[in-house]
Amino acid sequence: MRVLGIDPGLRNLGWGVIDVAGARITHVANGICHSAPGEVEGDLALRLVSLYVQLTEVLRIYAPDEAAVEHTFVNKDAVATLKLGQARGIALLVPAQAGITVGEYAPNSVKKTIVGVGHAAKAQIDHMIRIHLPGVQIAGPDAADALAIAICHAHHLQSAGRLAAALRKAAG
Repeated sequence: MRVLGIDPGLRNLGWGVIDVAGARITHVANGICHSAPGEVEGDLALRLVSLYVQLTEVLRIYAPDEAAVEHTFVNKDAVATLKLGQARGIALLVPAQAGITVGEYAPNSVKKTIVGVGHAAKAQIDHMIRIHLPGVQIAGPDAADALAIAICHAHHLQSAGRLAAALRKAAG
């Protein structure tokens, strides 16, 4: 199974792709979609189109079976939160258009799954990603977060599969 993790952002949208075979997780690719260079800061529509085109290309190249997106962190700046929500909409739309189920996870849930602590720092996430995926070259903090989201989703899918198997076994 191939899993795409997406860390939504308007300037930098991180993505990470992993393959999952049983308990084995391997790195496929990671990167960051940047809003098109030279765009006027206020031209939100063009920035969203740029992210849409880049993320669509990531899906075309890596053909994931599953996708996961981090929930938007709400901050004190309502305008910034709304803009981030629009980038998150792109992150949800692109895989959904490809017919891929999209899981959604709170940042604290991702951190707890990867680091064991819900309020882990970015450096801790980066460190644990390197332990989960030895030898990985990470494109940046947004890509590290996206790989963490992908791993979190893989763990949740595996847990759900074990639960379903246990229920089938118990039912006879």
